[in-house]
Order: sequence, then structure tokens, then C-alpha cells
Amino acid sequence: MSAPKTVDAERSAAAAAIDAQGTDEAEWLAAELPDHLPHLTLPEGPVVVVAAHPDDEVLGFGGAMAALLDAGATVRTVCLTDGEASHGTLPTPGREQLAARRRGELAAALGELGDLPVAVHAGLPDTGLAQHESRARTVIGAALDEVGAAVCVAPWVGDLHSDHEAAGRAARDAGRDRSTPVWFYPVWMWHWARPYDLRVPWERVSVLPLAQAAVDRKRAALARFTSQLEGRASGVGPVLSAQEIAHHTRTFETVIR
Repeated sequence: MSAPKTVDAERSAAAAAIDAQGTDEAEWLAAELPDHLPHLTLPEGPVVVVAAHPDDEVLGFGGAMAALLDAGATVRTVCLTDGEASHGTLPTPGREQLAARRRGELAAALGELGDLPVAVHAGLPDTGLAQHESRARTVIGAALDEVGAAVCVAPWVGDLHSDHEAAGRAARDAGRDRSTPVWFYPVWMWHWARPYDLRVPWERVSVLPLAQAAVDRKRAALARFTSQLEGRASGVGPVLSAQEIAHHTRTFETVIR
């Protein structure tokens, strides 16, 4: 029996999984997930979509958001941080400039999906969301109450990114407070997992098929996140590589319930 991991060791292992080369999209396509997983219809009634960082909501649920808007549904988004840590350690002015840039990118991306209001920005610290879950829960709860949400959609609590997991827990708790169902979308899971990986609760995974028009709008929305698509300082590649974009521009999305 191995000794339990410390929190630091777990974080290091998670970071290593995300920094690793990752699973090729061809392997996911070969798994033919839509042929083996149950299909889910879009929710009826207002939907609140939660993100830890600007772009999470589009990566994980952007196609469904476009489809919901086409169906006349009310959709609201809550972004818990401004993603100011995506480029590593920066001086304060640089972090503030990056935060402002990412807020602008998100507004443009949501506009590509349809007639969406500006996201609610909680302004909580990027990479430190786990220390602010109570505040996140309150912000999400207020959004659920404002629209009388039928469903809350949030990052998966097992995604291995600490901010994604904290956002998912906060949404889960806010939903429980109101008996609102919560659906979880994976983001980094497609990178570190493999088809039918035992770390993923496949028995709770469902597929949301997307029309090509919704996929096209999602692709256009993702193109707005230029700060995440460009190479970073010192020759470091983009946060969102072509492979990551491929994971998120399929003709379906998935949720874990």
C-alpha cells in the first residue's frame, strides 16, 4: 500500500499530466464515442454556463450554447477569473493588460456564438480559485437565481486543473443549494486521458450532437482567443495548440452528469 500523496504531490502530478504531449485527436476519433455513449438532448429552460477562465465555456460547451440560442433559450455565462496567469509570471501591469485582453476576447467569442449578454466576471485570482470557492459559489448562485436556471453547466470536477475543479465544485454546491441539475464539461481531460480511461466516469458521460452550423460558430468563437493561440515568450508554444482545438471542434460535445 503506497503512502497517500501530499497536496503538493497531487498538484505536481496534475501539472505533469497537462504539460505532457497528450492524446492525439485521431485516437479519440477512432474510439467513435458518439456510437457508444448515450445521446442527450439540449436542456429546456434557462442555462447558466460557468467557466474558470475566459475560453473554458466555449471550449467545453460553445457548440451547445450556439444551439441553445438558436432554439430561443436563455443562456448566461459566468467567468470566475480573468485568466491573467495563462502566460506565467508577469509584472502587475502585464497581468492587468492580459486580463483586460482576455475579457475582450471572451466578449468577442460570445458574440460569435449568438446574441449573448456580456459574461459575469467575478474577478477571482487565476490559479487560486480553490481558495475562493465560497465566493465563486455565491456568484454562481446569484446567476442561477437571476434567470431561474433549469441547468447549470460547469468545468468537470476531475479535469486535473485546480481552477477547473474548484469551479466545478462551486457550481455543484450552488446547484445543490437550489436543486438545480449541474452538468460538467471536460476541457483538459481530452489531453491527458485516453479512450475509456479508468480515471473518467464513462458511465456518467453523455454526448450532445452538434449541427455543422453550431460547430462553425464555435470554431469562429475559439479563433477570437488570440492570446491563447499565439506562441508565448521564450519560445513557449501557445496555451491552445492545434491539437487542443481539434479536441474541441468535433461534431459533438460531452457532459458528465
